[in-house]
Order: sequence, then structure tokens, then C-alpha cells
Amino acid sequence: MDVVNQNSGLLGTKLGTTQIFTDDGEIVRVTAILAGPCVVVGKRTVAKDGYSALQLGFGKAKEKRVNKPEAGFYAKAGVAAPRVLREFRLPESEVEKYEIGQTITPAEIFTEGQFVDVSGTSKGRGFAGVMKRHNFKGAATKSHGTHEYQRHGGAIGANMTPGRVFRGKKMAGQMGNVRVTVQNLRLVKILPEENVILVEGSVPGPRDGIITVRGAVKKAQKAAAAS
Repeated sequence: MDVVNQNSGLLGTKLGTTQIFTDDGEIVRVTAILAGPCVVVGKRTVAKDGYSALQLGFGKAKEKRVNKPEAGFYAKAGVAAPRVLREFRLPESEVEKYEIGQTITPAEIFTEGQFVDVSGTSKGRGFAGVMKRHNFKGAATKSHGTHEYQRHGGAIGANMTPGRVFRGKKMAGQMGNVRVTVQNLRLVKILPEENVILVEGSVPGPRDGIITVRGAVKKAQKAAAAS
């Protein structure tokens, strides 16, 4: 179970990208996200656990994928086994506002026009070369006997000192399939009946990929500093 350490938010899935028109007639490219509804599965308190957080569940898990300890945990909470379970660390005063089994919708958490941070797992690209992975431009010449070298990364030697290859050298390797967070995306519109939010710009991951949407941390910090 992952832990989200910032502002309150929701779990959801990426539905896809589209575009909408503003009142001024401008086109805005947006990503549609099914944000919730999420169910409060459990609560963490400072007195019992040393920190305060909400455990939110999203979706519905297949019965065969839920083991007995998990089934007992969800049965005690009186909720169906969710597809995803994650913790959102919040101040204890915020945690006390919710009850176990309560359903949370995006209209209760977000407002149109605010900025959000969206986290997800990027698409896996497999083993990729340096041109695709690091935007190398390729070999500088195709003449003077150079052949079958146009897309290579070049030499990696570092001379007698230090006599080794530094860690983090840009080389071919696994690309994608990592946790990515895109910050400060504007929430353009909320569709409360469908529990869908439209976020300006792109978000990581494929369609139906699990993502986390929460209030923008940097924007909140700047607003707090200004006040």
C-alpha cells in the first residue's frame, strides 16, 4: 500500500484526452480522469499509529485476488474489497471529519480552477537505446569508414583518472514504467454526476491506469507563505 504524503486527494483512473472550448472560444486540451468515488476504509491516528492519515479504497477487486487477511480487514470495516488501497496523510483535524465507510466524491474535495498534482505509472517502453531514451542525435559523421554506428551511444571511457565509469551515465536501458508526478495542472471542469474531472494538459500512464490526484503542494505552500 502506497502512502501519499501531501494534501488531500482521490484515487482514480485515466480515461483519455480530449479538448473543450472556453467561454472565450479558446480550445483547451484536457485529460479526463475518473476521480473516485473513494471509500474510507480506515483511519490512522497519532495516538495509536504515530501519524494521522486516511486509508482510501477505489474500485472493486476480484474476489479471487483478495486473500483471507485482507478479506477480514475489509469485512471488519464493512466495505467491499477495493481495487486499490492507499493512504493519504492529513492533519488529524481533517481525518476526524470522515467516518469509515464514507464515500468521497471529487466535488467534495476539489474546486474548478484550482491546481492539482497528478501521479501515475508511466507507460513501459522496454529496453530503449540512447536516441529514444536520452534524445541523443546520433553519430556526427557517416563517412570516413563509419558504418553501423549511427544510433550508438559512443565511447564511455573516462581516462586514467578516475579510471571508471561514473554512476548515472546516459546509456541504453529500461525506459518508462516508473512513478511520475506532474505538478500544478489546472483543474478546468468537474462533472459531479459522472465523478469525472477535466485537467488541463497530460498525465502519466495509459488509459485505465491508476492515478492519484491531490491538491498542488507547491501552489499551497506559496499561498501559505504569501498569507
